[in-house]
Amino acid sequence: MLYYKDLENVILHSDIAKKSDKLFVISGYVGSEIINDLSKLPNNIQFDIVYGMYGNDFISEPLHKRLVELNKKYTNINIRYSTVPVHSKIYCWFLREKVSGGLIGSANFTINGLRKDFKETLADIQMENIDDYQRYFQYVIDNSIPCTDSKVIFKKAVYKPRKIEKGASQPFISEGICRLSLLDRNNLVPKKSGLNWGCSKGHVSVGDAYIKITADYIKQFPSLFPQKKYVDGTVNTESKGKPNRENDEVELIWDDGVSMVGLMEGQIKVDGVLYPKQLTSSARKNELGKYLRKRLGNLPIDYVIKKKDLTNYGRTNIDISLIGDGIYYLDFSVNKRNHNNYGNK
Repeated sequence: MLYYKDLENVILHSDIAKKSDKLFVISGYVGSEIINDLSKLPNNIQFDIVYGMYGNDFISEPLHKRLVELNKKYTNINIRYSTVPVHSKIYCWFLREKVSGGLIGSANFTINGLRKDFKETLADIQMENIDDYQRYFQYVIDNSIPCTDSKVIFKKAVYKPRKIEKGASQPFISEGICRLSLLDRNNLVPKKSGLNWGCSKGHVSVGDAYIKITADYIKQFPSLFPQKKYVDGTVNTESKGKPNRENDEVELIWDDGVSMVGLMEGQIKVDGVLYPKQLTSSARKNELGKYLRKRLGNLPIDYVIKKKDLTNYGRTNIDISLIGDGIYYLDFSVNKRNHNNYGNK
């Protein structure tokens, strides 16, 4: 059978899954939020997960730290990195060391791979070929290392000048890192939008917040922000928001190690293509607002953030980069560079 909707549920909550005691995952790329959600399943299930493409381009340090944290936190989760390039996506359930069923296809073990219907597919493993699968599993395991191995190699961020178009708002950043301003065109924190979205009237909750994505950012970093697959007037019944919009869930890892599920929402048209216009937290929009207020000095949830709060903290912007399949790293640290001198608008 071919599956292309609700893939996370297909893998983790099928009848076979309920009758098994181990899930073995080989995935080109993995995400920490999907792995963290495994903790909600019965703790008598063992989860063995192999990050396949480590052998091709290693792993970003923020994602690695988060995976190690989860590996240590949950005794029934074992994460390994393949030292040879493996782009396969295989999910195999076992019962008492014997294969009980499985899936193979194109979906990575990430939010991006499993929570976007119609984007990826999985199909049932043919049990008559299970010996071939098990030989392949053993090959991958034999050529992998624990995520806690001291010899793990990180992807290195390449800091080099970018060619900047005249009038662009990014006078300094490296390739692949976009600086998102928290200020408006007047160089102030807006009172009823952005970080203070929850202070506006309408369908908002106290503390709701978002980070603006401008057309200028998209033009300079076209591969950083996902295009909307649905166009004006098309109804998307699977959208996390309004049915004529496609809102993509993504994984956010912050410089202090905090991880959350984010949402690329809204619409902005750039050169005839629709992109998201803002980034917020997914389940509750005030998760982002609470988090940033905590970073700014444990400010109350209903506090109206002002520019002086940001300047006192040490920066008025956040750096964002794509470090995995739908996984973004957000840097709001103040001890690396003088962030206030660059790209405030």
